[in-house]
Amino acid sequence: MSRKGFLLFLATGLAWGLPYFFIRIAAAEFSAPMIVFSRTLVGAAVLIPLAIKRGVIKETLKAWPYVLTFAVLEMMGPWWLLSTAEGGHPSHINSGLAGLLIATVPFFGVFISYFYIGDKSVIHPKTLLGLAVGFIGLILLVGIDSITGAVDPIWVGAVILAALGYAIAPAIVSKKIPKVPSEGVISVSMALVAAVYAIPALLHPLANQNAVPKADGWISLAVLGVVCSAIAFALFFELIREIGSMRASTITYMNTVIAIVLGVTFLAEPLTPGMMIGIPLVILGSFYATRKH
Repeated sequence: MSRKGFLLFLATGLAWGLPYFFIRIAAAEFSAPMIVFSRTLVGAAVLIPLAIKRGVIKETLKAWPYVLTFAVLEMMGPWWLLSTAEGGHPSHINSGLAGLLIATVPFFGVFISYFYIGDKSVIHPKTLLGLAVGFIGLILLVGIDSITGAVDPIWVGAVILAALGYAIAPAIVSKKIPKVPSEGVISVSMALVAAVYAIPALLHPLANQNAVPKADGWISLAVLGVVCSAIAFALFFELIREIGSMRASTITYMNTVIAIVLGVTFLAEPLTPGMMIGIPLVILGSFYATRKH
Protein backbone atom coordinates (compact mmCIF):
# COMPACT_ATOMS: atom_id res chain seq x y z
CA MET A 1 0.00 0.00 0.00
CA SER A 2 1.35 3.43 -0.95
CA ARG A 3 1.81 6.22 1.59
CA LYS A 4 -1.23 8.01 0.11
CA GLY A 5 -3.30 4.83 0.33
CA PHE A 6 -2.23 4.28 3.94
CA LEU A 7 -3.14 7.84 4.96
CA LEU A 8 -6.50 7.58 3.16
CA PHE A 9 -7.12 4.26 4.91
CA LEU A 10 -6.47 5.82 8.32
CA ALA A 11 -8.59 8.90 7.59
CA THR A 12 -11.50 6.90 6.20
CA GLY A 13 -11.32 4.43 9.07
CA LEU A 14 -11.55 7.28 11.56
CA ALA A 15 -14.43 8.97 9.71
CA TRP A 16 -16.40 5.70 9.58
CA GLY A 17 -15.43 4.57 13.06
CA LEU A 18 -17.09 7.64 14.59
CA PRO A 19 -20.77 7.15 13.52
CA TYR A 20 -21.61 4.47 16.10
CA PHE A 21 -20.42 6.71 18.94
CA PHE A 22 -22.27 9.78 17.70
CA ILE A 23 -25.41 7.83 16.76
CA ARG A 24 -25.57 6.61 20.36
CA ILE A 25 -25.40 10.22 21.62
CA ALA A 26 -27.83 11.57 19.02
CA ALA A 27 -30.32 8.75 19.61
CA ALA A 28 -30.76 9.90 23.21
CA GLU A 29 -32.11 13.22 21.93
CA PHE A 30 -33.54 12.62 18.45
CA SER A 31 -35.69 10.01 16.71
CA ALA A 32 -34.22 7.59 14.18
CA PRO A 33 -35.96 9.34 11.22
CA MET A 34 -34.52 12.68 12.36
CA ILE A 35 -31.00 11.25 12.58
CA VAL A 36 -31.19 9.72 9.09
CA PHE A 37 -32.78 12.87 7.64
CA SER A 38 -30.11 15.12 9.15
CA ARG A 39 -27.22 12.91 7.95
CA THR A 40 -28.47 12.71 4.39
CA LEU A 41 -29.59 16.33 4.15
CA VAL A 42 -26.19 17.64 5.23
CA GLY A 43 -24.37 15.04 3.14
CA ALA A 44 -26.38 15.92 0.04
CA ALA A 45 -25.83 19.65 0.62
CA VAL A 46 -22.07 19.06 0.62
CA LEU A 47 -21.77 16.46 -2.15
CA ILE A 48 -24.37 17.53 -4.73
CA PRO A 49 -22.56 20.81 -5.59
CA LEU A 50 -19.38 18.77 -6.14
CA ALA A 51 -21.27 16.32 -8.36
CA ILE A 52 -22.78 19.20 -10.34
CA LYS A 53 -19.34 20.77 -10.74
CA ARG A 54 -18.04 17.48 -12.16
CA GLY A 55 -21.05 17.18 -14.46
CA VAL A 56 -22.21 13.73 -13.28
CA ILE A 57 -25.78 14.43 -12.11
CA LYS A 58 -27.47 13.96 -15.51
CA GLU A 59 -25.70 10.65 -16.09
CA THR A 60 -26.65 9.51 -12.59
CA LEU A 61 -30.34 10.37 -12.99
CA LYS A 62 -30.53 8.24 -16.13
CA ALA A 63 -29.69 5.23 -13.97
CA TRP A 64 -32.27 6.15 -11.31
CA PRO A 65 -33.69 2.62 -10.68
CA TYR A 66 -30.28 1.32 -9.58
CA VAL A 67 -29.45 4.54 -7.74
CA LEU A 68 -32.72 4.23 -5.82
CA THR A 69 -31.93 0.59 -5.00
CA PHE A 70 -28.51 1.65 -3.77
CA ALA A 71 -30.05 4.39 -1.63
CA VAL A 72 -32.46 1.94 0.02
CA LEU A 73 -29.82 -0.72 0.74
CA GLU A 74 -26.93 1.58 1.68
CA MET A 75 -28.67 4.37 3.64
CA MET A 76 -32.45 4.30 3.90
CA GLY A 77 -32.61 0.90 5.60
CA PRO A 78 -29.22 0.50 7.36
CA TRP A 79 -29.05 3.99 8.85
CA TRP A 80 -32.55 3.65 10.30
CA LEU A 81 -31.73 0.20 11.68
CA LEU A 82 -28.52 1.45 13.31
CA SER A 83 -30.16 4.56 14.74
CA THR A 84 -33.06 2.51 16.14
CA ALA A 85 -30.81 -0.25 17.49
CA GLU A 86 -28.59 2.24 19.34
CA GLY A 87 -31.60 4.17 20.62
CA GLY A 88 -33.94 3.27 23.46
CA HIS A 89 -33.60 3.78 27.20
CA PRO A 90 -31.42 1.91 27.92
CA SER A 91 -29.88 1.49 24.49
CA HIS A 92 -30.90 -1.70 22.67
CA ILE A 93 -27.31 -2.29 21.58
CA ASN A 94 -24.09 -0.46 22.44
CA SER A 95 -21.99 1.41 19.89
CA GLY A 96 -18.97 -0.90 20.12
CA LEU A 97 -21.01 -3.99 19.34
CA ALA A 98 -22.72 -2.16 16.47
CA GLY A 99 -19.29 -1.39 15.01
CA LEU A 100 -18.23 -5.01 15.40
CA LEU A 101 -21.32 -6.37 13.67
CA ILE A 102 -20.89 -3.96 10.76
CA ALA A 103 -17.40 -5.42 10.36
CA THR A 104 -19.12 -8.46 8.83
CA VAL A 105 -19.59 -6.48 5.58
CA PRO A 106 -16.51 -8.02 3.89
CA PHE A 107 -17.71 -11.41 5.16
CA PHE A 108 -20.94 -11.04 3.17
CA GLY A 109 -19.00 -9.45 0.33
CA VAL A 110 -17.20 -12.71 -0.42
CA PHE A 111 -20.48 -14.53 -1.10
CA ILE A 112 -21.86 -11.63 -3.13
CA SER A 113 -18.69 -11.43 -5.22
CA TYR A 114 -18.84 -15.15 -5.94
CA PHE A 115 -22.55 -15.67 -6.61
CA TYR A 116 -23.65 -12.24 -7.90
CA ILE A 117 -20.60 -10.60 -9.43
CA GLY A 118 -19.26 -13.94 -10.67
CA ASP A 119 -15.76 -13.49 -9.27
CA LYS A 120 -14.69 -17.11 -8.71
CA SER A 121 -11.24 -16.08 -7.51
CA VAL A 122 -12.58 -15.06 -4.09
CA ILE A 123 -13.09 -18.67 -3.05
CA HIS A 124 -9.89 -20.17 -1.64
CA PRO A 125 -9.31 -22.69 1.19
CA LYS A 126 -8.07 -19.86 3.45
CA THR A 127 -11.12 -17.81 2.48
CA LEU A 128 -13.43 -20.64 3.52
CA LEU A 129 -11.48 -21.04 6.75
CA GLY A 130 -11.88 -17.33 7.42
CA LEU A 131 -15.61 -17.50 6.80
CA ALA A 132 -15.93 -20.42 9.19
CA VAL A 133 -13.89 -18.71 11.94
CA GLY A 134 -15.85 -15.47 11.59
CA PHE A 135 -19.17 -17.30 11.70
CA ILE A 136 -18.14 -19.17 14.84
CA GLY A 137 -17.12 -15.86 16.38
CA LEU A 138 -20.56 -14.35 15.71
CA ILE A 139 -22.33 -17.42 17.10
CA LEU A 140 -20.23 -17.31 20.28
CA LEU A 141 -20.68 -13.56 20.67
CA VAL A 142 -24.45 -13.59 20.27
CA GLY A 143 -24.92 -16.89 22.09
CA ILE A 144 -22.87 -16.07 25.19
CA ASP A 145 -24.21 -12.54 25.58
CA SER A 146 -27.80 -13.66 24.94
CA ILE A 147 -27.54 -16.23 27.75
CA THR A 148 -26.09 -13.65 30.15
CA GLY A 149 -28.67 -11.07 29.08
CA ALA A 150 -26.04 -8.65 27.76
CA VAL A 151 -27.61 -8.37 24.30
CA ASP A 152 -30.94 -8.96 22.60
CA PRO A 153 -30.53 -11.24 19.53
CA ILE A 154 -33.28 -9.29 17.72
CA TRP A 155 -31.23 -6.09 17.70
CA VAL A 156 -28.07 -7.97 16.80
CA GLY A 157 -29.99 -9.32 13.81
CA ALA A 158 -31.11 -5.80 12.90
CA VAL A 159 -27.52 -4.54 12.72
CA ILE A 160 -26.38 -7.61 10.76
CA LEU A 161 -29.22 -6.88 8.32
CA ALA A 162 -27.78 -3.37 7.96
CA ALA A 163 -24.36 -4.90 7.25
CA LEU A 164 -25.92 -7.10 4.57
CA GLY A 165 -27.38 -3.98 2.94
CA TYR A 166 -23.94 -2.33 3.02
CA ALA A 167 -22.49 -5.36 1.23
CA ILE A 168 -25.19 -5.71 -1.44
CA ALA A 169 -25.58 -2.02 -2.40
CA PRO A 170 -22.12 -1.39 -3.92
CA ALA A 171 -22.20 -4.78 -5.66
CA ILE A 172 -25.37 -3.76 -7.52
CA VAL A 173 -23.80 -0.46 -8.59
CA SER A 174 -20.59 -2.23 -9.62
CA LYS A 175 -22.44 -4.75 -11.79
CA LYS A 176 -25.36 -2.74 -13.19
CA ILE A 177 -24.01 0.81 -13.56
CA PRO A 178 -20.20 0.55 -13.37
CA LYS A 179 -19.67 3.64 -15.54
CA VAL A 180 -21.81 5.98 -13.44
CA PRO A 181 -19.47 8.03 -11.21
CA SER A 182 -19.64 7.15 -7.52
CA GLU A 183 -19.93 10.83 -6.58
CA GLY A 184 -23.19 11.07 -8.49
CA VAL A 185 -24.61 7.85 -7.03
CA ILE A 186 -23.86 8.84 -3.43
CA SER A 187 -25.00 12.46 -3.66
CA VAL A 188 -28.28 11.67 -5.46
CA SER A 189 -28.90 8.77 -3.06
CA MET A 190 -28.53 11.09 -0.08
CA ALA A 191 -30.97 13.56 -1.60
CA LEU A 192 -33.51 10.77 -2.20
CA VAL A 193 -33.21 9.43 1.35
CA ALA A 194 -33.49 12.94 2.82
CA ALA A 195 -36.70 13.48 0.82
CA VAL A 196 -38.19 10.18 2.07
CA TYR A 197 -37.37 10.87 5.73
CA ALA A 198 -38.30 14.58 5.70
CA ILE A 199 -41.94 14.15 6.76
CA PRO A 200 -41.33 11.42 9.43
CA ALA A 201 -38.48 13.52 10.83
CA LEU A 202 -40.61 16.67 11.05
CA LEU A 203 -43.58 14.82 12.55
CA HIS A 204 -41.49 12.97 15.14
CA PRO A 205 -38.12 14.75 15.52
CA LEU A 206 -37.28 13.96 19.15
CA ALA A 207 -36.66 10.77 21.09
CA ASN A 208 -38.58 12.34 23.97
CA GLN A 209 -41.18 14.82 22.76
CA ASN A 210 -41.28 16.55 26.16
CA ALA A 211 -37.54 17.18 26.35
CA VAL A 212 -35.36 19.91 24.87
CA PRO A 213 -32.38 18.49 22.90
CA LYS A 214 -29.01 19.08 24.56
CA ALA A 215 -26.04 20.64 22.83
CA ASP A 216 -24.21 17.31 22.47
CA GLY A 217 -27.19 15.96 20.52
CA TRP A 218 -27.03 18.81 18.00
CA ILE A 219 -23.24 18.47 17.73
CA SER A 220 -23.64 14.74 17.08
CA LEU A 221 -26.09 15.40 14.23
CA ALA A 222 -23.62 17.85 12.67
CA VAL A 223 -20.70 15.41 12.94
CA LEU A 224 -22.79 12.57 11.50
CA GLY A 225 -23.75 14.69 8.50
CA VAL A 226 -20.47 16.44 7.72
CA VAL A 227 -17.75 14.04 8.90
CA CYS A 228 -19.40 10.60 8.94
CA SER A 229 -21.37 11.04 5.71
CA ALA A 230 -20.09 13.71 3.31
CA ILE A 231 -16.36 13.65 4.18
CA ALA A 232 -16.30 9.88 4.82
CA PHE A 233 -17.76 9.04 1.40
CA ALA A 234 -15.45 11.53 -0.35
CA LEU A 235 -12.44 9.90 1.35
CA PHE A 236 -13.75 6.43 0.51
CA PHE A 237 -14.01 7.33 -3.19
CA GLU A 238 -10.34 8.25 -3.18
CA LEU A 239 -9.41 5.15 -1.19
CA ILE A 240 -11.14 2.86 -3.71
CA ARG A 241 -9.29 4.57 -6.56
CA GLU A 242 -6.02 4.08 -4.71
CA ILE A 243 -6.24 0.48 -3.41
CA GLY A 244 -9.35 -1.09 -5.01
CA SER A 245 -12.84 -1.83 -3.67
CA MET A 246 -12.12 -5.27 -2.14
CA ARG A 247 -9.17 -4.09 -0.06
CA ALA A 248 -10.99 -0.86 0.79
CA SER A 249 -13.86 -2.87 2.33
CA THR A 250 -11.51 -4.06 5.08
CA ILE A 251 -11.77 -0.54 6.51
CA THR A 252 -14.56 -1.99 8.66
CA TYR A 253 -11.94 -3.71 10.88
CA MET A 254 -10.48 -0.35 11.84
CA ASN A 255 -14.00 1.02 12.30
CA THR A 256 -14.65 -1.70 14.88
CA VAL A 257 -11.60 -0.84 16.96
CA ILE A 258 -12.46 2.88 16.98
CA ALA A 259 -16.11 2.23 17.84
CA ILE A 260 -15.25 -0.07 20.75
CA VAL A 261 -12.54 2.24 22.16
CA LEU A 262 -14.84 5.28 22.04
CA GLY A 263 -17.77 3.36 23.54
CA VAL A 264 -15.77 1.90 26.42
CA THR A 265 -13.83 5.12 27.12
CA PHE A 266 -16.51 7.79 26.83
CA LEU A 267 -19.86 5.98 27.11
CA ALA A 268 -18.88 3.49 29.82
CA GLU A 269 -19.96 0.59 27.61
CA PRO A 270 -18.95 -2.83 28.92
CA LEU A 271 -16.69 -5.36 27.26
CA THR A 272 -18.90 -8.42 27.67
CA PRO A 273 -17.61 -12.01 27.77
CA GLY A 274 -19.18 -12.66 24.38
CA MET A 275 -17.44 -9.63 22.86
CA MET A 276 -14.05 -10.57 24.32
CA ILE A 277 -14.31 -14.06 22.84
CA GLY A 278 -16.15 -13.21 19.63
CA ILE A 279 -14.36 -10.00 18.57
CA PRO A 280 -10.95 -11.60 17.82
CA LEU A 281 -12.60 -14.44 15.91
CA VAL A 282 -14.81 -12.15 13.80
CA ILE A 283 -11.93 -9.84 12.91
CA LEU A 284 -9.52 -12.73 12.22
CA GLY A 285 -12.11 -14.55 10.15
CA SER A 286 -13.02 -11.47 8.14
CA PHE A 287 -9.35 -10.71 7.53
CA TYR A 288 -8.64 -14.16 6.08
CA ALA A 289 -11.91 -14.24 4.17
CA THR A 290 -11.17 -11.03 2.28
CA ARG A 291 -7.39 -10.93 1.83
CA LYS A 292 -5.77 -11.88 -1.46
CA HIS A 293 -4.42 -15.44 -1.44
